[in-house]
Amino acid sequence: MSSGSPIWLFDLDNTLHDASRAVFWRLNGSMTDYIEQQLGLPRDEADRLRIHYWRRYGATLLGLERHHGIRAAHFLAQTHVLPGLEAQLHMPPADRAALRSLPGRKFLLTNAPAEYAKRVLTALDLASCFEGVIAIEGMRVFGDLRPKPDARMLRIVMARYKLPASRCILVEDTVANLKSARKVGLRTVWMQHYLRHNQHGPEVGIRLHGKPAGVCVRIKKLRALHAWRPHGTSGAR
Repeated sequence: MSSGSPIWLFDLDNTLHDASRAVFWRLNGSMTDYIEQQLGLPRDEADRLRIHYWRRYGATLLGLERHHGIRAAHFLAQTHVLPGLEAQLHMPPADRAALRSLPGRKFLLTNAPAEYAKRVLTALDLASCFEGVIAIEGMRVFGDLRPKPDARMLRIVMARYKLPASRCILVEDTVANLKSARKVGLRTVWMQHYLRHNQHGPEVGIRLHGKPAGVCVRIKKLRALHAWRPHGTSGAR
């Protein structure tokens, strides 16, 4: 890694908090509700279509936008209402303290909508930690929505914020996103804390042993980032 302080890009769900427990199952239900209502499908068909687009495109919204003319803003607003969400959010106090004291610039990079991301950060008392929130609304490439793991989007985002790839570290729970970031030149940290009992996120059933291609280091607690020297890949496990 080149000289200069590190620039941390943190994912949100299942990286900073336990989204498997608090969010993913509710989001799955609200997205299925939305497809059922907007496309007039039986519920089982709507659920299958949600899963199909998620697996094909990495996000259900991309399939709905491309094949059904669904407006992204409407979909995101309707599916992320989640009443009472704040009371269900959980983050270990040690992780919160570790994030606050971590040296370097910090940005949130999430495929979630901005309003939801800011709501979660506020509830977790983390809003002041981040210099910027890069949410799905800011992930268009030539007019098309290109959320993580799209490499073109990553390059555009880094250029927009003037972030040198050689100083950036992505901390994420999703291996596909880490692989893409590594190809663009970022260092990558696989956050595994919330994956062991995950039943609803993108990494359901993934092997947590070993180090997949594109992953520089894997951690279970954010405080492990303090022991890692970003110019190398040792220190955290």
